[in-house]
Amino acid sequence: MEIRKVGVVGLGTMGAGIAQVSVHAGYETVGREVSEELGERGKATIDRYLTRGVEKGRLTQEQKDAAIGRLTLTTELGRLADCDLVIEAVLEELPLKREVFAELDRVTRPTAILATNTSALSVAEIAEAVERPERVVGMHFFNPAPVLPLVEIVRAPKSSDEAVSAAYEWAESAGKQPVNCNDTPGFIVNRILIPLLNDCVRVLDEAGVSPEDLDKAMTNGAGWPLGPCALVDLVGIDVHIHASEALYDKLGEERMAPPERLLRLRSEGRLGRKTGRGFFEYE
Repeated sequence: MEIRKVGVVGLGTMGAGIAQVSVHAGYETVGREVSEELGERGKATIDRYLTRGVEKGRLTQEQKDAAIGRLTLTTELGRLADCDLVIEAVLEELPLKREVFAELDRVTRPTAILATNTSALSVAEIAEAVERPERVVGMHFFNPAPVLPLVEIVRAPKSSDEAVSAAYEWAESAGKQPVNCNDTPGFIVNRILIPLLNDCVRVLDEAGVSPEDLDKAMTNGAGWPLGPCALVDLVGIDVHIHASEALYDKLGEERMAPPERLLRLRSEGRLGRKTGRGFFEYE
């Protein structure tokens, strides 16, 4: 299946990043948000990061203008009817995602691939909302989507070989490094990384280590490119907690449960880089 036109539902942090990947790779892309204001905000984010790419010499002004020109905004899911691939990136709430997929199933052509960017929910449970679950796959991008190369291509029990292959090939064509995995809790990376990060956070209190020293130890001793505290700040403490709780709910392993320190930081509004404060302070 050849993918020519891409739809992205939700232009928040992840959705805007995915849309940027798509337009930069040369694909006509329709970005849908619930309001024109949110859509324009997402487009402004894409424009800002593409402009930064021009300033750093990664692309020319002409390439940047052409990329942003490939993005169309809409508030109507029906405007995605002629898309070959639609990637959903709305809030990590199962009822909301199922509602979006039910409507996409109704308005898109039967051959269109419907992908969810979920990081913690079951792709199969999302696919239960559609009449043709064979065309539903997971495409889990990592934040920031334009920078991090990995995309987990998630096969649900009813996903067709054709849909999985097309999603994989599109990700490659967009300059990503896709990997195949099955619809299990946490997929590959989060299944390993979330309990590991939780262990790191627990060490802070159990061993009386500072966030600075923990990150220094893991970057210089274990070869991590980014320390665990800085990584959780980058992802968002609330996002990490949500994924931890989802894994704990599915697997029941204590290491999956979010540490008390993270819950305290969330209650204090210290969510990481996006709020200017988490484990560390940011300008």
